[in-house]
Amino acid sequence: MVPSTPFAQLSAGEERRTVSLPGVTLTVRRRPGREPGLPPALFVHGLGGSSSNWTPLMALLADALDGEALDLPGFGDAPPPDDGDHSITAYARVVIRYLDAAGRGPVHLFGNSMGGAIVTRVAAVRPDLVRTLTLVSPALPALRLQRTALPTALMAVPGAVPLYARLTRDWTPEQRTAELLALCYGDPSRATPDQFGAAVEEYRRRLTQPYCWDVMARSVRGLLDAYTLGGQHSLWRQAERVLAPTLLVYGSRDQLVSVRTARRASATFRDSRLVVLVGAGHVAMMEDPDAVARAFRDLLADTAKTSERSASPRG
Repeated sequence: MVPSTPFAQLSAGEERRTVSLPGVTLTVRRRPGREPGLPPALFVHGLGGSSSNWTPLMALLADALDGEALDLPGFGDAPPPDDGDHSITAYARVVIRYLDAAGRGPVHLFGNSMGGAIVTRVAAVRPDLVRTLTLVSPALPALRLQRTALPTALMAVPGAVPLYARLTRDWTPEQRTAELLALCYGDPSRATPDQFGAAVEEYRRRLTQPYCWDVMARSVRGLLDAYTLGGQHSLWRQAERVLAPTLLVYGSRDQLVSVRTARRASATFRDSRLVVLVGAGHVAMMEDPDAVARAFRDLLADTAKTSERSASPRG
């Protein structure tokens, strides 16, 4: 439930377009597969992040997937939704509406942090849209928040965000980016100078958006509200309903989603594989994209073997 580090610039081989749907405008970053006919994938970022959070992983998997990543409404280059609804349910509806409109489903669906909560809901209510589910530090409800996650949670308190904005108005984008890397990475030194510079420029641009802090506050409230839902709307209850083969990736040094929740997640998703990356933080797909790519390839191999066994004639 944290701001993911934003690297917004287009990298070589990427395309970007704007998609208008009723009530929302999305920005879609695409990394075409290296050959025609590769299966489609959709990547969903976390709180404060953008589609560019997935650029390293999308590049590594371009031989296996035709990848697209969304800027959710209010993040990246996408304006806020017309109705001002930043709940997890509203974001999940946006993802579903995009997949229905694009006709790309079923997709290999990825989500990080808040994006992990969003795509869990998508996979539960629309299994026809999902081939596999990959969750990197998914923001699923925990009995106790980590102390390092409390400042982010406090953004939901009325008046807290304007106060924070005033208290930090003299911070430079470089200072803000360094603080964010220290929070999101297990080892901030793994960000290259080019990545750090791109993140600074993205932070500088985001601070010029008049809705920046309001969207953050509303999204934090939306996530915390989702944590309080019970019954069939509970995120853990919906995780139980996910049919797609699921890869769970956690970082051992994640300061925002405790690795202690990994065991519960592994037991809850019915067809799951768990990978804990030693030394990684909250955004493993950025900090160690090679390891995440290897884990996803293993998931693909496992699901292919399962499909072959299912298709084999039985004596």
